[in-house]
Amino acid sequence: MAIIQFQPFSSLVEPAFWHALNNLKIDVLKLSDDFIPVAASYAPGRAIVDRETGQEIAMPSALTLAGDAFTQHPQIPKYAVPAYGLLKNYNTIEEFKAADKTTLFNELSDEIWKDIQSGSTSKLTKFLLITFADLKKYRYYYWFAFPAFVAKPAWEAGGDWQSASETLSSETLSAVYTALHTEPRQFFLVRTSSAAPEVAPIEELQKFFDGVPPEHRLIGFVDPSGAPSNPGWPLRNLLTYLAHRHSPLFSMDSASGLRVLCWRDVDPPHDGRSRSRVGVVTGLASVQGTGERPSAVGWEKNPQGKLAPRVADLAPTMDPKRLAEQAVDLNLKLMRWRILPELDLERVANARCLLLGAGTLGCYVARMLMAWGVRTITFVDSARVSFSNPVRQPLFTFEDCLDGGKPKAACAAENLKKIFPGINSTGHNLSIPMPGHPIPPTSLEQTKKDVELLEKLVDDHDVVFLLMDSRESRWLPTVLGAAKGKIVMNAALGFDTFLVMRHGARKELAKGERLGCYYCNDIVAPADSLTDRTLDQMCTVTRPGLASTASSTAVELLAALLQHPDGVNAPAPVPTKGGELPDPHASGSVLGLVPHQLRGYLAEFRTIPLRGAAFSRCTGCGDAVLEAYERDAWSLVQSACGEPGFLERLTGLDELYREGEEAVGDVEWADEDDEDM
Repeated sequence: MAIIQFQPFSSLVEPAFWHALNNLKIDVLKLSDDFIPVAASYAPGRAIVDRETGQEIAMPSALTLAGDAFTQHPQIPKYAVPAYGLLKNYNTIEEFKAADKTTLFNELSDEIWKDIQSGSTSKLTKFLLITFADLKKYRYYYWFAFPAFVAKPAWEAGGDWQSASETLSSETLSAVYTALHTEPRQFFLVRTSSAAPEVAPIEELQKFFDGVPPEHRLIGFVDPSGAPSNPGWPLRNLLTYLAHRHSPLFSMDSASGLRVLCWRDVDPPHDGRSRSRVGVVTGLASVQGTGERPSAVGWEKNPQGKLAPRVADLAPTMDPKRLAEQAVDLNLKLMRWRILPELDLERVANARCLLLGAGTLGCYVARMLMAWGVRTITFVDSARVSFSNPVRQPLFTFEDCLDGGKPKAACAAENLKKIFPGINSTGHNLSIPMPGHPIPPTSLEQTKKDVELLEKLVDDHDVVFLLMDSRESRWLPTVLGAAKGKIVMNAALGFDTFLVMRHGARKELAKGERLGCYYCNDIVAPADSLTDRTLDQMCTVTRPGLASTASSTAVELLAALLQHPDGVNAPAPVPTKGGELPDPHASGSVLGLVPHQLRGYLAEFRTIPLRGAAFSRCTGCGDAVLEAYERDAWSLVQSACGEPGFLERLTGLDELYREGEEAVGDVEWADEDDEDM
């Protein structure tokens, strides 16, 4: 017969437990190092099948301490059972290292032994945890002990451990599952002799098994082991308890032995399949002894397999804000495990983003940027939060609308920090001068300050998002982005259509064919589109889902662009006649293609990729405009806003228009008589 090898307990301490210990030490324990009761739990172990090799891999369940371990009524997870122990926290690392661990271990072993002699099973899984908490550095030194008595001679298995579904009826397995699901317990009895199988607490053993043949008796326990032939650590003390408290009942020869059910099912056994194991243990009669406590073992080994303490370093996570920061990045980092190992998350996170417009587009873009791990988001807007905003703009609430409404930019930044305190977000309340909107003489000084602040903001950021309501409000940021070589992302909405595009770099910085900007398809300069408009023309009237779709598309386009080695100069794929694009794997970005423009049609649930070349006479990125800006920025702004036709004259659009008119005038149109001939 083979000697039984038991699967030792392993520990798992959740970060929330160290938070609780921190508070307990500072507010309650202070200099006291008295023993403290603590509660843990463990669940049935399990095994998974490796799909490649077909072999079973044991997945033992750890004894887990959660954040409520110090409370009187801790919440025990589903399918788990409680285990109780003692914690002793030392005041210095020297005291922790010099602790008389042998004495501590023996004292707990004596307590468990006295409990066995009294006929109780409540302390069979009692454990010891000694700790030292470095409250300044958030480092925790700890060592678990799970005392288990040594049998001499050792326990032996009377055969192989078999699947419970091979030796027990489905009715018996269902009865055990129902009983443990209703009232979880570490140890239990099963009687299979009656018409219906019955389950009872281990304390009723004498009465429950009275007159029951050995072949109909089962001693069960919730088994944290996942190994097919190695029962878990709790069985050791259970066998010792049975040998010393109920030896007359189990005085049997080695041929019959004691039938043991290692319960490992967390779901109802079905289709004749059960994870639990059944085996026969022999040797109970030979270990009855004289009543003296057997020797015990049970100090947990560290991850290196040595008998030594473990260390938990929670410095990066103990601060809730830093904990939130790690949690925010978790899903992103999981992308690099298997799907995109080359994904450069730091490049995205380090992109400083300036959002011009804190309305519907601005709110959604900010949320998407945060989801990508961007840490610096700055808002610019001149409006206040109105009562129509919160339902469409997810960074605002009803309270933000009261008392005339909070300034949108600052409010959006403040609420962004409420979502994630680790974000670096600010808001600036300023108006952007627009072509076709003359600057009043009384506002010249303030407007000049606004332009200077806008220039500084563009200088301080890597990406500029154009998310404003009107076409002309995008002109000056377009000029600034082109002049300063910034990545400019543009999103604009119609009723059920949207445009998302990235601006191309200026000629001096471009590589290959230069991509166009928002104004490159125009043959007229941006002008006043707000005056003399009805209410439905002044407000942004769009289908509610359009803004989030466009915003997500814009942020995903930026993410793909940042992953391309050429950055702002990343070439745009050329769509075919049918709107098809090349293989995304052929792109230089790990996230796929980096299109120039995307036009969405919600009525058709269709998005069309487009590509447009830069226009030499463009009023936003043309050489004449950029050179004028670099000569005298303020003069350019004043002229563009106050002089009708200035941008057309500056870029040569007026000449182009005149040439077109002359060309049309030179055409000889056939008259009707000629056509009849």
